[in-house]
Amino acid sequence: MPNEQASMSISAGHTEGMLIGRALLLDMDGTLVDSHAAVERCWRHWATQHELDPEVVLKDIHGKQGQVVMAELLPDRPMAENIADNQELLAAETADVDGVAEIPGALALMKAIGSFPHALVTSADHALATARMHAAGIAMPAVRVLADDVRASKPHPEGFLSAATQLGVPPEECIVFEDSEAGIQAARAAGMRVVGVGRRAAELAPDLHVADLTELRMHIAGNTIRLTSEVEDQA
Repeated sequence: MPNEQASMSISAGHTEGMLIGRALLLDMDGTLVDSHAAVERCWRHWATQHELDPEVVLKDIHGKQGQVVMAELLPDRPMAENIADNQELLAAETADVDGVAEIPGALALMKAIGSFPHALVTSADHALATARMHAAGIAMPAVRVLADDVRASKPHPEGFLSAATQLGVPPEECIVFEDSEAGIQAARAAGMRVVGVGRRAAELAPDLHVADLTELRMHIAGNTIRLTSEVEDQA
């Protein structure tokens, strides 16, 4: 993932196969951190406890806070029960980091970003985000918006808009890295462009797609960043 320094000025925008912006907003699970196995273990156990089909449950969990998923799956249950149940699930997920690792290229991406404006925006709470980032060997960004910090879960844009405000960058000049439908919907609702990461994201028409972060090419010039994919460059 080359990070070429240059003095040329680049205007924020979007051209075919290229994204240009002034800040990066990064999802965690499925984007920076491969926690797929741990997520499935915990949610399969939860689904079995509630006599739900685990395969159906697993289709709906990505990118959202747990209590939101539970409310969708158990619509007659009081939200207070969902919130309490989710706290138990979060504790189980925090304790289960077996197999958690970086998405290929994530460490290189974070090193290349350096001090360029960026933030972590995830539906995990502080304890879970810290555990998974640590397990993957990725340092926690100074600016982060976690489940503890928002009232509304993705696909609501609150998390991304909060991160943009903290970074002092207009939403339209932020580029979001996401893997889930809920996350991409949230980014679009915030007026931001999206780098889709992974197979699931490819089906959601992101502005730029990479199978993993090793395919990303990055060029920083002053206060702007230009992103393309290795696949696009070779096309």
